[in-house]
Amino acid sequence: MTDILTTTEALKAFCDRAASQPYVTVDTEFLRERTYFAQLCLVQLAIPGEGDEGAVLVDPLASGLSLEPLYELFRNQNVVKVFHAARQDLEIFYVEGGLVPAPLFDTQVAAMVCGYGDQVGYETLVRRIAKAGLDKSSRFTDWSRRPLTKAQQTYAIADVTHLRQIYEHLNEELTRTGRVGWVEEELSALTDASNYVVDPEEAWRRLKIRGNSGKFLAVVKELAAFRERLAQERNVPRTRIIKDDALLEVASMKPRRVEDLGQSRLVQRDARKGDLADGLIAAVERGLATPPEQYPHLPKGRDRSAMNPALADLMRVLLKAKAEESGVAQKLIASASDLDDIAAGHLDGMWSKGWRHEVFGRDALRLCRGEIALAAKGQKVKIVEV
Repeated sequence: MTDILTTTEALKAFCDRAASQPYVTVDTEFLRERTYFAQLCLVQLAIPGEGDEGAVLVDPLASGLSLEPLYELFRNQNVVKVFHAARQDLEIFYVEGGLVPAPLFDTQVAAMVCGYGDQVGYETLVRRIAKAGLDKSSRFTDWSRRPLTKAQQTYAIADVTHLRQIYEHLNEELTRTGRVGWVEEELSALTDASNYVVDPEEAWRRLKIRGNSGKFLAVVKELAAFRERLAQERNVPRTRIIKDDALLEVASMKPRRVEDLGQSRLVQRDARKGDLADGLIAAVERGLATPPEQYPHLPKGRDRSAMNPALADLMRVLLKAKAEESGVAQKLIASASDLDDIAAGHLDGMWSKGWRHEVFGRDALRLCRGEIALAAKGQKVKIVEV
């Protein structure tokens, strides 16, 4: 029978017990289709043990329950917090509790370092490492409804019980291969709290913008900031305020009066009247009033006019060979864009430092300088000193 914790006292008792353990596995179930901020519906936790032993479900929707004991556990530097694909979970806990759990271990990142492929899913790791299967039929159920069904409980608890074996296996493999530091290097970006702070003034950067006129971008920036603030205030998805394509159409039209919004093909009826319409017009006015020296600018891509296509192809061959040799997912080492940058003479990417330099960057630079060549031997690509 799965333990469902519905009181602060019960949660504290579990967290006090977990505080003496080397790690705790964590997962969440949430809804965000109808809200701006994710609605946390369930927290799954497990400490070392067998089967469902040491595993609990925490009901954050239970009346009077405080998650503060859990946040205290998250602050405990002696207990590793283990997640799989942690980014969304971390965002939720940062918004809810104002903290990022630490120290952190993400089994998806670790699996990529250990050669399980790019962005490997939890179900794959359960099958390959825990030698078990998962019933995913409850994955898209409404986690805000109570009581939870038996199927939901079984599904939810499996997300942290198998995670224990996966964590122990990957951690042992990383220790054996001397790659613990590689994962820590990757997780340093994931645990940066600035990743989970949404600044309305920067919201425009998410849009797929084609024009680069300074005045147009200034209006886009103000419209996007207005939409973001209103979505946060009303706790609704930003597209419920106004969709991206409609926002960009308004920025292009630059309407000066509410009546002018009626000329848009994409702005929905609700956005053509009332406070929303007034807000859109005011945002356009602010954008138009922006001094030219304060116009926003789209980030400039790297100049690849000098790119050597043949060198880019060689880099792809080298990357594939080094990824196979090291057992690390290619995309974790370097992206296709990185390889094009190298071939264009830009030699200062992420691949040029840390463990990526050790695995790929050093030989990439040597290939650029003509110090090595590549040769095929059977199914393998070999590096040949020149």
